[in-house]
Amino acid sequence: MGSCENVKNGQKLEKMVKKIEEEFWISVELLKQLADDMVLMMRKGLEDADSSSIKMLVSYVDSLPSGNEEGCFYALDLGGTNLRVMQVKLQGNRTIDLKAESYMVPPKIKTGKSHELFDYIAEKVSHVFEMKEDDFEILPGKKRELGFTFSFPVHQTCINSGTLLNWTKDYDAPDAIGKDMVKELSKALEKRAIDVNVTALLNDTVGTLAGGRFYDKNVVAAVILGTGMNAAYVEQSDRIVKPYGLPPKSGQMVINTEWGNFNSSLLPLTVYDRALDNDSPNHHKQLLEKMVSGRYLGEIVRRILLQLADDAALFGDSVPPKLQQHYVLGTDIVSAMHGDKSADLSVVGKCLEKVLEISNVSLEKKKVVVKICEIAATRGARLSAAAILAILKMLGKDKLANVGETVVAIDGSLFAKYQEFKSCLQKTLAEELLDEQVSKMVLLKQFKDASGIGAAVVAASHSIYAR
Repeated sequence: MGSCENVKNGQKLEKMVKKIEEEFWISVELLKQLADDMVLMMRKGLEDADSSSIKMLVSYVDSLPSGNEEGCFYALDLGGTNLRVMQVKLQGNRTIDLKAESYMVPPKIKTGKSHELFDYIAEKVSHVFEMKEDDFEILPGKKRELGFTFSFPVHQTCINSGTLLNWTKDYDAPDAIGKDMVKELSKALEKRAIDVNVTALLNDTVGTLAGGRFYDKNVVAAVILGTGMNAAYVEQSDRIVKPYGLPPKSGQMVINTEWGNFNSSLLPLTVYDRALDNDSPNHHKQLLEKMVSGRYLGEIVRRILLQLADDAALFGDSVPPKLQQHYVLGTDIVSAMHGDKSADLSVVGKCLEKVLEISNVSLEKKKVVVKICEIAATRGARLSAAAILAILKMLGKDKLANVGETVVAIDGSLFAKYQEFKSCLQKTLAEELLDEQVSKMVLLKQFKDASGIGAAVVAASHSIYAR
């Protein structure tokens, strides 16, 4: 490639990156409009799930932990990437003894038959029970009790029953749609002669809310920012207009928003978002999640880099073959490149070589790669901040009149491990979306293993042996 051609491509590359940055930037005004639109959709969802892209699912968790719960309970936590099996000894006074095993769910299990998925889960539960056998004394006539955290949309009619509405993230076992997830799990456990009662079924956000409240009485909402994204919060039951059973005595109900499915004409979808959505099995669903979450951020970056390689020779005369492979670039790699503080961006160079088989990249080109990571992550973080603002508005916690500390429990790898994403989210919420005095009272707090611990605590509060 001649020097004139290099200069021409360099100018084109600079122009394209600037245009992409402008397309991905979301102003404060638009963020606030999106938050208001989300509030509107949430209120509609409380009236009728079919009229809103945000389903606002009733969780049947109508009371949250006091922290004084006691006893030995088990928890299953099936997320977008991992399955965790936990033994949780609740010791009162907000303390626990936790033992857990984590397994990465194989891709073929995620997209196979539903019985294969639940057989896999039962196998891991059996393994953990065998390992922990000495730690738990089963009293005569009693079974172990287990809370099941299930990170996918279900329609619940009670605390221990729920039919799968649809898969999200990269799960796709079509024959599971419409089936009761507790029944499917129970059948698989029975096949292995595992004597356990599935006492509670809850979404991971509901689990995180319960787990967060176990440790901190000021927790009123929970947000998951990981492979997928979602939120749950405590709603006043008299604001739930749609039918769901007897109103709870507590006057409160935890709502699983399923806000990752938020769709609005205000959402600033780019050509990259539309292409990603068109290539997804859940076409035109989970649009907000596809702009924000860990499952998709790396793919957005890959698609941008591919266009820059194709149109402005980012990586030389030819387009690297690996760069054309869907989902080859994980968000963990994007995070590593975005956070590279070395003078020669050596981490970026190593990532490009290892993951995309691209070598000998100049410092200037590596800076472009970092910039694209920053552009995609910044948009995702700012959209997340707007979504959290919507939850605060639903709770009436966005105004000064409602004083007192407000804690939002947050879990998920995107928030926990992607430091630039986390910092941008916190800064956007505190400095751009909330008044200064209000922002001092709103705390985003990470709780390790909260969704699993929450499942165990909810299982305890709904124990069939409770007097």
